[in-house]
Amino acid sequence: MEPDIGRQLEVIRRGAVEIHTAEDLERKVRVAVETGRPLRVKLGLDPTAPDIHLGHTVVLGKLRQFQDLGHQAVLIIGDYTGMVGDPSGRSKTRPALTAEEIEKNLKTYLEQVDAVLDVEKLEIRRNGEWFSKMSFADVLKMAGASTVARMLERDDFAKRYKSGAPIGVHELLYPLMQARDSVEIRADIELGGTDQTFNLLAGRDMQRSLDQEPQVALTMPLLVGLDGTEKMSKSLGNYVGVTESAGETFGKVMSLPDSLMKSYFTLLTDLPAGQIDDVLAGHPREAKERLGRTIVTRYHSADDADAAAAEFRRVFSERKTPSDMPEVTLPGPTVGVVDLLMLAGHAKSRSDARRLISGGGVSVNGKKILDLHSDVSPPDGAVLQTGKRRFAKLRPGG
Repeated sequence: MEPDIGRQLEVIRRGAVEIHTAEDLERKVRVAVETGRPLRVKLGLDPTAPDIHLGHTVVLGKLRQFQDLGHQAVLIIGDYTGMVGDPSGRSKTRPALTAEEIEKNLKTYLEQVDAVLDVEKLEIRRNGEWFSKMSFADVLKMAGASTVARMLERDDFAKRYKSGAPIGVHELLYPLMQARDSVEIRADIELGGTDQTFNLLAGRDMQRSLDQEPQVALTMPLLVGLDGTEKMSKSLGNYVGVTESAGETFGKVMSLPDSLMKSYFTLLTDLPAGQIDDVLAGHPREAKERLGRTIVTRYHSADDADAAAAEFRRVFSERKTPSDMPEVTLPGPTVGVVDLLMLAGHAKSRSDARRLISGGGVSVNGKKILDLHSDVSPPDGAVLQTGKRRFAKLRPGG
């Protein structure tokens, strides 16, 4: 374990929003270093979706930092909490996942987590280990550890209650189930996004009530997505997926608003704070290229980062088409422009396609298409471009 207590605290605090409490953290780190007993650092994940994006890697990256400092990372797989659904930040009850959905999502999720964490040193636990053995009396005892008034202190519950939106009784159990996880693995520290603050503090309360030393609750910011306003989310389309191609990842990073650069460097790279300021003091394009190269190297390779940067310059600086692009075979020699965007996967819906066309973002062989009702009869090999970064080579059928 790294002997420099001050250095450990500097790494742990980087990017954190809140630490409950800073005094507890310093004491725990000091004891861990002096005794040689690694801290048990917990992160709970409900496999509600199979894919992870850069937003998920913020807290995963913090867990990896603890691993690199010599502490024990414990990943809790919420096979039982996933069947309840975390109500954090939700304006309505989440649909419960089936055991089959959880297992399917978990398989690909763990494959992707391997890109961030040292899986060989990771302790992986399923909370079904303890919840499946609980009797109804045990559940009642756990439920008695809190009050309805305490639960309604949660911002999301309070808003739903005030607006008359339904709150399932099972949702009130979720924070207690997450807290129980901390008790079962004797967590010293629990990590989460800022939307998890209530749940993490519930863990402190339950540990204290059962004569365990309460965990430190450390929250990380929610990464803002490519749109510069909303948190990164696949449903909002403002995300960068961990499994996306090197070129797609690099291109998305290059499209970031300048206002997000400092947070992305801080939360997604290991570059020291002083060096981040130096990079950002230079040209924004060069800063984005460095960020893009760093992220692509982490999830692909340095060679992939070089290739992605060169291709980006070729397409966007030299105004050339990509050297490699997906091919789309049309159902016939002529197709409506809205259908064309749907076939190419450049639009999520017909309304999205119409929006792109009306905004002047669609062209075939460099000629813009502005008529929503126009038909396109492209020659073989014609290039469809949507926005700045999406291309497809067209192959007429029939």
